[in-house]
Amino acid sequence: MTETDEHLTDDVRELRTRLAAAAEMGGPESVAFHHGRGKLTVRERLDLLVDPGSLREFGALTGRGVYDEHNRLASFTPKGEVNAMARIDGRKVVVSGGDFTVRGGSASTGHGGLGEELRPAERALQWRVPYIRLLDAAGGSVRGFEDLGRTYLPDGNSFTDPDVRLLNEVPVVSAVLGSVAGLPAVNACMAHWNVMVEGISQIFPGGPPVVKAALGQDISKEELGGPQIHTRISGCIDNLAQTEAEALAMTRRFLSYLPSSVHELPSRAACADPVERIEPELRTLVPDNPRRIHDARRLLALVLDEGSWFEIGPDYGRARITGLARLGGYPVGVMANNPRVNGGATDVAAGSKAMRLMQLCDTFHLPLLSFADEPGFHVGIEQERAGIERAGARMVAISCMTRMPWLTLVVRRLYGVAGQCHHRPSGMFRRYAWPSARWGSMHIAGGASAAYRREIESSPDPEAKRAEIEDRLNALASPFRTAEATGQDIIDPAETRPLLCEFVEDAQRILASQVGPPRLPYLP
Repeated sequence: MTETDEHLTDDVRELRTRLAAAAEMGGPESVAFHHGRGKLTVRERLDLLVDPGSLREFGALTGRGVYDEHNRLASFTPKGEVNAMARIDGRKVVVSGGDFTVRGGSASTGHGGLGEELRPAERALQWRVPYIRLLDAAGGSVRGFEDLGRTYLPDGNSFTDPDVRLLNEVPVVSAVLGSVAGLPAVNACMAHWNVMVEGISQIFPGGPPVVKAALGQDISKEELGGPQIHTRISGCIDNLAQTEAEALAMTRRFLSYLPSSVHELPSRAACADPVERIEPELRTLVPDNPRRIHDARRLLALVLDEGSWFEIGPDYGRARITGLARLGGYPVGVMANNPRVNGGATDVAAGSKAMRLMQLCDTFHLPLLSFADEPGFHVGIEQERAGIERAGARMVAISCMTRMPWLTLVVRRLYGVAGQCHHRPSGMFRRYAWPSARWGSMHIAGGASAAYRREIESSPDPEAKRAEIEDRLNALASPFRTAEATGQDIIDPAETRPLLCEFVEDAQRILASQVGPPRLPYLP
């Protein structure tokens, strides 16, 4: 017994014993098995995520004690999660991490009832701080029925309601760091941003045994719910990391663009990139030949603060690029049509991604910048089956209901209802266009064939007549003709960055008046 221990009371010794047992998680064998699968423990993850020395765990004594005949503690099994308040870049957060070494991180079927302490989501809601889930849990388990002595009605919304309310109050991040099923799989998507890790992460409502029992299909966890499904096809997960360390670093970076809650403005970072920077390369970025495309990511690199770009969902809905960045040090949301995928036409997936960004900016008081090269909504039988019209209606509605400052730069094309979704008729909205811009209800080439069909078909030389009509219409398509009538501002592309920075600076006084819960409720 050390000198310090000699002065401890029995109660304090028991406290230290219980805390030490909790720190051991599922025990050495379970931890070794976890490491053998190439995974970090929840406490190793927390060390990578939060500022050193800032972790203040709560609920650490929750678990199950076994007592001897003298009613003394014989052993203690902690709960399958670690909850704590900590700091990230000096800012307070709440983090909840699933501990797979304890019963696979499965949820207990029981709750504390009367006198139960606040759960992590409730604490984040009341403290108005960001909430981070490190998900590595199997959800509910039928083993819990034996512990409870009965089954139960699935009325979990009584305690997941705070998770829903959080989305309109504080930034929420979910990092999927293992096989996640049941409610934790839903919680993966109950967030403003989420990430998976290559090789170790999967999500599904029920895993392979459940699929086998229900459908008679043999399928692996990776085939059922791996990143190739959820970062590319379903869009349930935004980003993919190669390692757990990268996923946690991405989590820190995502949060750096957002305020602690909707009751504050995002922080401005130091900016060494001159706001008056002129980029002559932008003058030739868009080719004169309409059959050639430009590099939208190069455009972003030339106008945003150097090194500030954080892309969201790069592998899903690839016709639209979305992400966060900074201009003059101020955080902004950014979206751009990507002409390298489907010509940049907005399909259901790309529209979904754009709408989530609009909601994120509206909720957390970020100006939105839209770099438009919009040929219109994507057409074809596949999009019809996916419900492009209903998706388009939702996009129109969300565009109109937002209120954050919004600037659209028309880089090239702006056509149809999809082009309309780069505009808002109220609030602080600004639009600039480059001389390369063209717009209208639809493309002249396809539109002429439809609008002048009878005249073209009755001509002795239909091809010549169509070319004649298109040449006549193209002469009217100059953006300067629109400017003559509407006052549309057309700018020198090289001067784009200074104008964007000026807009974002001006936007701060409007954003200050919008602090508080969003008018448009955030839907995941």
